[in-house]
Amino acid sequence: MAAVSAACVGGPVVCYGRFGGVASPGEAFLPKGETMTFVSIIPCLDMKDGRVVKGVHFVELKDAGDPVEAAAAYCADGADELAFLDITATIERRRAMFDVLRRVSRAVTVPLTVGGGIRTLQDIEDALAAGASAVSISSAAFRNPQFVRDAAKAFGGERICIAIDVDRNDAMPSKREVYIDGGRTPTGKDAVEFALAMKDTGAGRILPTSKACDGSCGGYDLDVTRAIAEQTGLPVIASGGAGTLEHFYEAATIGKASALLAASVFHFGTFTVAQVKDYLRAKGVQVKG
Repeated sequence: MAAVSAACVGGPVVCYGRFGGVASPGEAFLPKGETMTFVSIIPCLDMKDGRVVKGVHFVELKDAGDPVEAAAAYCADGADELAFLDITATIERRRAMFDVLRRVSRAVTVPLTVGGGIRTLQDIEDALAAGASAVSISSAAFRNPQFVRDAAKAFGGERICIAIDVDRNDAMPSKREVYIDGGRTPTGKDAVEFALAMKDTGAGRILPTSKACDGSCGGYDLDVTRAIAEQTGLPVIASGGAGTLEHFYEAATIGKASALLAASVFHFGTFTVAQVKDYLRAKGVQVKG
């Protein structure tokens, strides 16, 4: 299997300047060895029964369309990546919908991360064979950290994203507790501590999603996004709560996210990917594409 570069999955891009001889794609020159992070925009396809769905706080799901049509449209609109998350695979104790994934992968022109029901190395191999560029692991990572170590060693850390569902718990050091099983089961584990443990396994990215913010359109959980980004040093994907263009800007700046994932605002036509990128550029944020 061909390796996927960090740049393809939202990592920092090394930009060598006039003295280093290698220019970053279409961006300003920097001294050799310095890095510039280009923020990625990631529409998320939450999947249930073969359809895209979206809810609020992980419940009250509404149909949001055909996944193949949605994926193709987002690629045409300038999406940098897509996320394909089978939201009931874990609790239903089944594998991800690889048949649907194959159809979606044939329609996309950008990296595609698949999550939901990823429990074994064979699951990862099958996901990549079906067209995924990377996988997102959540409950299985919590229950079996050695699985993540083995996966990072076998496939490369750049292909392994750890999805962390969180909810507020003031008893935790970061005031955020990890939830598993699609956000249904509290673990008693601090979110930032868990993210640090996942860094040690070799995972390449972290995707924290706040239950309280998910689908609310009230803004991302900037505190947990920033804390994980600062303390792990890994690329972090902001997820859950985007409702205004300013929310995207806040996640990239205050939240220090390297990628911005959203669903409702894209699925229901509040904004296009192009509008988000134009807004961020106007505010001085370096975005891909």
